[in-house]
Amino acid sequence: MAGEQFIIRSKIWIEDEKGKVVFGLGRYRILDAVARHSSLQAAAKELKMGYRALWGRIKASEERLGKTLVVREGKGSRLTPFAQELMEQFKKLHSHILEDSNIVFSKLLAGCFDK
Repeated sequence: MAGEQFIIRSKIWIEDEKGKVVFGLGRYRILDAVARHSSLQAAAKELKMGYRALWGRIKASEERLGKTLVVREGKGSRLTPFAQELMEQFKKLHSHILEDSNIVFSKLLAGCFDK
C-alpha cells in the first residue's frame, strides 16, 4: 500500500554458555506480574501459564544467575532487590537495542521497502 511505513522488530534474550535462557522479555513479564500481584498464582493466571511452568522459569533463571529473584513469604511473593535491578537494566538494554535497530534499519534497509 502506498504510504505504508515499515518498522523493524527484534527479540533479545540472554543465554548461558550452554544456550539456556537466563533472562529475556518472557522472564521480565513474569517478574513484572509477580511484582504487581505479589502472587505467583495470580501472575501465572494473568500470563495464562501454569503455576509450575511459571515457577520453573523463575527457578531456572535463579540457578543460571546464581541469585534469588523471588522470595515466597507466607501467602505472597516479592521480588528481591537484585530482581528489581535486573528488570530495570534489562528494560534499558531492550530500549537501546530497539532504538539502535530502528536507526540501522533506516540507514540500511528502508530504501528497499519504498514502493
